[in-house]
Amino acid sequence: MKTALVNAFRATFGRAPEIIARAPGRIEFIGNHTDYNGGTVLGAAIDRGVWVALAKRADGQRRFASDQREGVVALSSDGLARQAGAQSWVNYPLGVLAALPVFSLRVPAGFDYFAMSDLPTGAGLSSSAAIELASGLVFLAATHQTPSRETLVNVGQYAENHFVGVPCGILDQGVSGFGRRDHLVQIDCRGPRFSTVPLPAGAHCWIFNTHTKHALVDGLYAARHGECMLAAKTLGVVLLVEATPATVLAAEHTLAPAPFKRARHVVEEISRVEQAGAALRAGDLATVGTLLTASHRSSQALFENSTAELDFLVDHLVATPPVWGARLTGGGFGGAVMALTSGDFGDTQAKAVAAAYEKKFGAWPDVLPVETGDGAALVAV
Repeated sequence: MKTALVNAFRATFGRAPEIIARAPGRIEFIGNHTDYNGGTVLGAAIDRGVWVALAKRADGQRRFASDQREGVVALSSDGLARQAGAQSWVNYPLGVLAALPVFSLRVPAGFDYFAMSDLPTGAGLSSSAAIELASGLVFLAATHQTPSRETLVNVGQYAENHFVGVPCGILDQGVSGFGRRDHLVQIDCRGPRFSTVPLPAGAHCWIFNTHTKHALVDGLYAARHGECMLAAKTLGVVLLVEATPATVLAAEHTLAPAPFKRARHVVEEISRVEQAGAALRAGDLATVGTLLTASHRSSQALFENSTAELDFLVDHLVATPPVWGARLTGGGFGGAVMALTSGDFGDTQAKAVAAAYEKKFGAWPDVLPVETGDGAALVAV
């Protein structure tokens, strides 16, 4: 990947990059929409991600290019306006540039920038957080700054919230930043506080990407966020993490139907995250799998961010014996399903599930066996 990135940078800008960084995508293992509600979440950085290369310019011009889009987007160093249409991908690095001064960090002036990804788009693997963190690393390196890992993660989240316009929690950037091979990242979002949990030997993760729409900015994510905040306010708490399942159930006739269902999902999901962490530490993958599937059923019935395609995949996967559990991963409303399997699940079983999906929906899903990986880091040029 690094060689391809350097070659693409040379072909686009006529010179070699000076700085390279890589940040991984992530699996939301369990903890669906718990992060911005102050709860806990478990995620895993994976062995696919976004690479960014940069070389400084003396003229103040900022030129952006990507292997995902044709052409070069050229902007002046005094312009941080949000881009639209085919250029909207540039909002992720632009958002990071806009966020840096908020954290008392310097902003590079002119540069050439190239991003390359081996993450499938729209699959719920958080390519947005990966490009934000990789961008943050090259921008900071270009200005000789080395803030803490927590600050880098916060810069990425701020960019997503305030420039891109997605009211996400810390999950995506936190996992991409604090990932560790053969481990899951556990985040207590009230701090936030980051720790890692070993992934037991014999556990394997597979991603089934439906290619269905996964556009968080179109309002669905924001609507769920708003319903959760309304539920918290009605319950008299700041965030839903402060409520209990019993408190929410007692308020069924006080809350409107939608906020009630969202709140019930969140508080029960927070409990599932804690149970999953304990089961992982005990090496009890069967219990972990049961919790994963229960998480999906809650997303399906209570949070209502699943789709017919995702439900179909979960149903077929959990009926396959080497699968311990399966659930949607990411924001939902399309995207991908994650399956936790034993080593007995392989290409034969995966293709059988994909074939059933194709027969039902007329399209073959991407099937990605993924490995855990390390978090965002600079890469030697």
